[in-house]
Amino acid sequence: MPTILGQNQYGKAENRVVKIVRDGDTHHIKDLNVSVALSGDMDDVHYSGSNANVLPTDTTKNTVFAFAKEHGIESAEQFGIHLARHFVSSQEPIKVARIRIEEYSWERIASSDGNSKFIGADQVNHSFARKGQELRTTQVTFDGENWEIISGLKDLTVMNSTNSEFWGYVKDKYTTLKEAYDRVLCTDVSAAWRYNWTSDDQRMPNWEKSYEQAKKHMLQAFVETYSLSLQQTLYQMGSRVINSRSEIDEIRFSLPNNHHFLVDLEPFGLKNDNEVYFAADRPYGLIEATVLRDGVEPKIPVDLTNL
Repeated sequence: MPTILGQNQYGKAENRVVKIVRDGDTHHIKDLNVSVALSGDMDDVHYSGSNANVLPTDTTKNTVFAFAKEHGIESAEQFGIHLARHFVSSQEPIKVARIRIEEYSWERIASSDGNSKFIGADQVNHSFARKGQELRTTQVTFDGENWEIISGLKDLTVMNSTNSEFWGYVKDKYTTLKEAYDRVLCTDVSAAWRYNWTSDDQRMPNWEKSYEQAKKHMLQAFVETYSLSLQQTLYQMGSRVINSRSEIDEIRFSLPNNHHFLVDLEPFGLKNDNEVYFAADRPYGLIEATVLRDGVEPKIPVDLTNL
């Protein structure tokens, strides 16, 4: 049976690059995991094995590290833009470059008074601990004319210990869940948002500020929403980001409901007044949805929150 080649790409995945900027005694760290995927005129290498149009994946790896030196890493988005533009503009067979980046955050180790017996005053500017709050993500795609920048985060665990209910739901003969009028709401936030910056003719967003503000607004919405369902909280988080950040047109969430069940303490003669819970890691409810600016068509792939 005749076959034809479908969509394809190649590149070097998970290039872990750490860039240290030494500003005198004060150091700054950018820690990225960069994956490069290139596509274009690659039929011959699949059909006949001819590598005439193939830029080696080892070269893409080397480019990542060289660009960390030559261009620096101002932000994950800006670094991805430099790489994508380079691959498309320097290699005629390459028509589209997709750069996916995960960023690991670090914070300085310092004592409150600067005189810790463990940490000297001359160490606090170059000693760091990995921040464990979330993993920052971005995907940069360039076809020689148009850009698509989708950034986000994952594994940001948040909890409200009250101000959450769940009741009035459909019940059938298999329903055993009791209605809750004061429950724990806990989730691991994975989110991806799409910028409306698509051309070099437009003013480029401040990537670092935009990320911090998007995260701030979704967390504020999580805190301030009296939740009757995780779906309601998700929509409020997305709406807050869209309404507050004009450079973002679309945001997609994947929120597992990390269930906390009240433990029955009556067999021990104890009353559990919403104090002791069993935290179940599986199975879990999974709530996913996209929030869009009115009039905008959705473009974020469904699985992109799992970058």
